[in-house]
Amino acid sequence: MRSRSFKAGTSKTSFMTMRVVVYSLGAATLFTLINEDLPLSSSLRTKKKKWSNPIGRRGLSINLGNGQCKWQPPTYDVPDNIEFYKTLIAGFPSGDKRMIFIQMEALTGWPAKDEWDFEYLGMTNHPFIKANYPHHEGIWGWQDAADQVVVMVRNIRRSMVEYHDILWDIGYAKTWDEATLNLQNLYSAPPPKEDFLAWRDLRVMDEVHWYGWFIDYWMEGGLMRDIFTHKITTEEHWNMLMMPTVYTKAELDYDLVVGKQVVTPTYDPHCTNGEISSGCEPVAVISAERLRDYIEGPAETTKIAEVLMNNDKISKYL
Repeated sequence: MRSRSFKAGTSKTSFMTMRVVVYSLGAATLFTLINEDLPLSSSLRTKKKKWSNPIGRRGLSINLGNGQCKWQPPTYDVPDNIEFYKTLIAGFPSGDKRMIFIQMEALTGWPAKDEWDFEYLGMTNHPFIKANYPHHEGIWGWQDAADQVVVMVRNIRRSMVEYHDILWDIGYAKTWDEATLNLQNLYSAPPPKEDFLAWRDLRVMDEVHWYGWFIDYWMEGGLMRDIFTHKITTEEHWNMLMMPTVYTKAELDYDLVVGKQVVTPTYDPHCTNGEISSGCEPVAVISAERLRDYIEGPAETTKIAEVLMNNDKISKYL
């Protein structure tokens, strides 16, 4: 059993966690997880299952006839000379954003890229961008590359459980290097119940606030709100909230920083400066649970395809 060092008494928490996870999971592996249609915590962690496509499983890309199709990987090398209409896929950590971008990859043949890849590995011409921003696990790393936003919403209980499981896998890493060293541990074993309960008791209520605040941010087009009171806040306070490793929760207290001053609604400069060409408000909201459902799934998948039909710079690849 791998050891873990989770200290419940830490006053300032470094949120270096899932940012490097994307490097370890290829699109084919992720699509396997989707089609197994089982919770990651119970299925993938107990045994590694080889992907097969039995009758009734949904796949993408190749039409096999009689309602059957087969997923194929996209072209991972993206030419710089193609002008795409690019989609940002935003969601809470462990919110099943992969379920959207893998279908977009399969429908178009072009790949997705993570926000942290843009920030640390450089800008490229990928038409689909996966993001946790403005959550503390995210970063606006894609500059002004995005044209439209799709938000993925997953059941909060499942998001929290899987979020913790990945944190446990990488040893509650506090730095990028620490997380990278633990990538081989991803999905290798279920975390002990007592570890989850300790993390839950310390973090979950705060993350519940982050969860609702995250959805408000995108649905309101980048309106600045306080995380814990959900009140409209100032740009000064917002900038502090964007640095959770610098300030403690007490130092971020709304009454302490903002007080009784009259607050004029202010929007994230990323949104007001046109860094997403059609604005930060999403053109579609996708439900992870509906997407998995064999009755409601086809309609939810159609919503994803319709997003790609919004502009001929991407629709022509469908």
